[in-house]
Amino acid sequence: MNIFLWGGAISACQSEGAYDRDGRTASIFDTLPLASEGRWDIYKHPEHALKTEYSFYPSHEAINFYDNYKEDLKLLAELGIKAFRTSISWSRIFPTLDGEVNEEGVQFYIDLFTECRHLGMEPIVTLCHFDTPLYLTKAFDGWYSRQIIPYFLQYAELMLKKLKGLVRYWLPINEVNMILHIPYLGGGMVKTDEISTYQAAHHMLLGSAQFTQLAHDIDSNNQVGCMLAAGVYYPYSCNPTDVAAAQKENRKAYLFTDVQIRGSYPTWFQQGSFIQANDLQTLAKNTVDFVAISYYSTRVAAGEETVSETVDGNAAKTLRNPNLEITPWGRQIDPLGLKTTLIDLYDRYQLPIFIVENGLGAEDALINGEVQDDYRIEFMQQHIYSLRETMREGVEVMGYLVWGIIDVISAGGGEIEKRYGLIHVDQQNDGTGSKKRTPKKSFYWYQQLIQEYTD
Repeated sequence: MNIFLWGGAISACQSEGAYDRDGRTASIFDTLPLASEGRWDIYKHPEHALKTEYSFYPSHEAINFYDNYKEDLKLLAELGIKAFRTSISWSRIFPTLDGEVNEEGVQFYIDLFTECRHLGMEPIVTLCHFDTPLYLTKAFDGWYSRQIIPYFLQYAELMLKKLKGLVRYWLPINEVNMILHIPYLGGGMVKTDEISTYQAAHHMLLGSAQFTQLAHDIDSNNQVGCMLAAGVYYPYSCNPTDVAAAQKENRKAYLFTDVQIRGSYPTWFQQGSFIQANDLQTLAKNTVDFVAISYYSTRVAAGEETVSETVDGNAAKTLRNPNLEITPWGRQIDPLGLKTTLIDLYDRYQLPIFIVENGLGAEDALINGEVQDDYRIEFMQQHIYSLRETMREGVEVMGYLVWGIIDVISAGGGEIEKRYGLIHVDQQNDGTGSKKRTPKKSFYWYQQLIQEYTD
């Protein structure tokens, strides 16, 4: 019987900092400012990111996980997690277009995942998590160009070989469907038109399929998952036009998992000229082993969008669901929607599902050395209850990872004050603060829950 993996997740670009140290060069994430300084404008007009200077980039320092990872991992071991997800910074491994390996970067990840193993944590590793190297954006417009794929495979093969025996769960690209909503962050692209984003999506899917083949060839113990930003679209009403609108939105997301799991594009998709003859064979031969998802919210679609206000939760526009509470950042809280999403995915694919991100961003207050985040405990409690009910109905779930288990820089707003962690980091949006780590009330709640399920 497989062990259920309780754990937590962060990413390299949102936690490491040290953006220009020990051979690393910039990624696209390093060009994104605070939302208050124009972040959402850059999502709509990514060309601005390449020519605008801002007073402070939060990601440049982040929470300094790069220097503090041993102490952070010890705290996570104290918490009792069995799985730790993070990503590898591509530009820390290959800092330039010439393909020269940065050995200091490679050694950092060997040391990091060795420490994870030493502390009894299974590493779950993403290769590209919103941090396409900036030089690839400037040279090829990121994933828009097929020319990026050999660079990705060179990077992937190196890490698969260097981390053989340390890492066995791999996610090639984070939230791959986000390329349709935020092309710059999702794929390092300046182009934002629909045809270009689907072209980039194809290159991501093709690169992921070739990665899957490499992973299985290099080590038969490797397990590869697709990684979907999940959360079903509900129809706003039973009006047939609303039902059709929700179905259309869900099909867009499932296009990615259809390709990575079934090995072919769905019949509704009009394949473009960017798909070459051998591509479809490559996709068909190299399907994934499990489905990985992030889940924060469900969404709503209607035939006529004027029936309700809209919100931009998780970078994808949705109608406001009047039946749900909403966070200050536009995410609609829907624990039952997790069950709906899991059942939908499992009925469709019959593959095990790994929840690799779920969490609540909030403005936590550190008072007298404590963070009383009962609202986060309630959020986790409700989602985990929904998860348990889903598993009782026969859905196979591999694990549950809290995002971000330590406070990290938000991908949406470039801020740390939108906090997800069960561990507080003494830091403000402008980078000031001691960076001291303090477990929150939710830390001890999750610790007890893990103990109850593993004893």
